[in-house]
Amino acid sequence: MSSPSRLWIPAAIADLLLILVFAAIGRDAHARGDIISGAFATAWPFLAGAAIAWVVTRAWRAPLAVWPSGVSIWIGAVLVGMLLRAVTGQTVVLPFVLVALISLGVFLLGYRVLATLLLRASRKRQRRA
Repeated sequence: MSSPSRLWIPAAIADLLLILVFAAIGRDAHARGDIISGAFATAWPFLAGAAIAWVVTRAWRAPLAVWPSGVSIWIGAVLVGMLLRAVTGQTVVLPFVLVALISLGVFLLGYRVLATLLLRASRKRQRRA
């Protein structure tokens, strides 16, 4: 059985990778060239927001919990991400905010829901055996 203390590193890596995927998809969809370094340039405000949310909520205690960890990381990534984009002169328009909110919600909450279901099923199988 995996304890939260052993799951926080993979969860943090998953958050990082999914935020990078979000940024890379956006860069590719808008044909902005240089997807790799461009994805980092687009993603850094969201990564900073997610990191701040990890620390503020101490998400490492329950890294796969949809509530409060997942929701806090999702909202933190979008809210702080948009604020950082605004203060650094990057685009912050309503359609982009909505796309980021929906996409990051699906990514950051979706994998937590799937992981929780898989862990639950695995534990049930272990109990039956």
